[in-house]
Amino acid sequence: MTTLLQVRGLTKFFGGVKAVDGIDFEVGAGELLALIGPNGAGKSTTFNMVNGQLPADAGSITLAGRELVGLKPRQICRLGVGRTFQIAETFSSLTVIENVQMALLSHDHLIYAPWRRTGAHKREQALALLAQVGMAEQAQRPCSVLAYGDVKRVELAIALANDPKLLLMDEPTAGMAPKERNELMELTRRIVKERGTAVLFTEHSMDVVFAHADRLIVLARGRLIAGGTAAEIRDHPKVQEVYFGSGKTFERRGPGAVASAAVGAA
Repeated sequence: MTTLLQVRGLTKFFGGVKAVDGIDFEVGAGELLALIGPNGAGKSTTFNMVNGQLPADAGSITLAGRELVGLKPRQICRLGVGRTFQIAETFSSLTVIENVQMALLSHDHLIYAPWRRTGAHKREQALALLAQVGMAEQAQRPCSVLAYGDVKRVELAIALANDPKLLLMDEPTAGMAPKERNELMELTRRIVKERGTAVLFTEHSMDVVFAHADRLIVLARGRLIAGGTAAEIRDHPKVQEVYFGSGKTFERRGPGAVASAAVGAA
């Protein structure tokens, strides 16, 4: 498996608090890596440093060998980093296809060309992206009338419009019913495996994490305390201690591994 994202010694201070403490990890092509941890573990801070929204105080973040530390979010996006958000971000006044066409305009550096009609730009490519996420039949509907699960699918198509090498997914199933959660993650898995895209995602729903992540890494108080497969993390004594203290453990229910309690999203 080809390594696309490599993080080494990543560190971030907020005043005298070390929010992220010299962590190392990597993500390979076609791999879904879950970043989990209790509230205040440093997950969001790590995410925002990879995306360039926060500057790292130390360490290295490379994408396909290119250093990202010191670059602005727009520059990082241009290098092939896409992102979805905990609260889906679409233009509610535009149609489904227009949302994707706007993303394609941005990818082609044409977003500031006011004379260009959005509806004429790469329509077939936009429809192909919507077909990938199961939304082609709703291409002409305004995003404002969509069910929330469908908005999440549109957001995924928008992120894919940048043809990302790395996709960052922040709480991708937040606010969704259990069936919708699994459908979205199964869809994401299929698409990224086909494209060879690396995925780093945070998620508080442990049924989603254990069912869909190829590997997991666990943060606590800014430090990386464990990494491995679902089975390895489920049985890791330090992870059990950090999440639940003594007397509680992760459980397996049915075909997928889940947890006995939800994890904080911060």
